[in-house]
Amino acid sequence: MKESKPAPRKTKRAVRTLGPEKTAQIYAALARDRPDPHTELKYINPYTLLVAVALSAQATDVGVNKATAKLFAVADTPEKMLALGEDGVADYIKTIGLWRNKAKNVIALSRILIGEFGGIVPSTREELMRLPGVGRKTANVVLNEAFGQPTIAVDTHIFRVSNRTGLAPGRTPDEVESALERVTPPEWKHGAHHWLILHGRYVCKAR
Repeated sequence: MKESKPAPRKTKRAVRTLGPEKTAQIYAALARDRPDPHTELKYINPYTLLVAVALSAQATDVGVNKATAKLFAVADTPEKMLALGEDGVADYIKTIGLWRNKAKNVIALSRILIGEFGGIVPSTREELMRLPGVGRKTANVVLNEAFGQPTIAVDTHIFRVSNRTGLAPGRTPDEVESALERVTPPEWKHGAHHWLILHGRYVCKAR
């Protein structure tokens, strides 16, 4: 009887990482290209930003902006959105993927904002993530854009750029976010999210 041979071990591929000097050079170059980076989503106030980011899941910013231009013209506060109702919201966002569920979440989060936060968008990740349809990525975008906090929301673009360049390699978005928090110099942290997402969207594209 032949002895069974153990399966060969898979060798781990070495992860290329960058040093502090190279990391700083990358951010400096991105900052020169876009000195004042912001989200490409159109919004009026923190509430409409929250809604726009929640709607942008599995959708393009261009598509969301087309839908929200008319929606926000009639409902730019939780109270107005609640008055519009789920069916009313749905009529404006039917061109966006998963619109039925998103309309339900927009009404639900609006109701919670009114009932628990006085109609004001909270400025902590924990409170934001209590809202329907708001995950860590959405919360981080709102915290960065609306409240100026140095958060980084890792989407597919930032995940790709971070791994491809060796800036902040990771197997999951959470790992990449943690790595970016560690390696990004303090002076670049606020702009890092926008610089990386725009670089991934327009320069370091998916192959």
